[in-house]
Amino acid sequence: QVQLVESGGDLAQSGESLRLSCVASGIPFRLCTMNWYRQAPGKQRDLVAGITSGGFTTYIDSVKGRFTISRDNAKNTASLQMNSLKPEDTAVYSCNAECPGRITWGQGTQVTVSS
Repeated sequence: QVQLVESGGDLAQSGESLRLSCVASGIPFRLCTMNWYRQAPGKQRDLVAGITSGGFTTYIDSVKGRFTISRDNAKNTASLQMNSLKPEDTAVYSCNAECPGRITWGQGTQVTVSS
């Protein structure tokens, strides 16, 4: 069964940290680019960070220096470490896998940051 399951979303105070995890099954994980997207209410979904199969990472400007994406191919897991959280980071965060011939999405996890 092809599946991405996110976890780690929570309510946090401004300045705190959260770590999101995305566990994949049914996909050739080590061949896939793994991405984290987020969507706030009334806004478009944005690509937050991505990591290629070779470990190359990209970030949107607003999270550079605060967020770190990583992957563990042995555990089929992609993670997003989020530090120095801000209220504007509040959104539903979704994991996305770009694999040869297939794109898969998780259901998302809510991150809420209060000031």
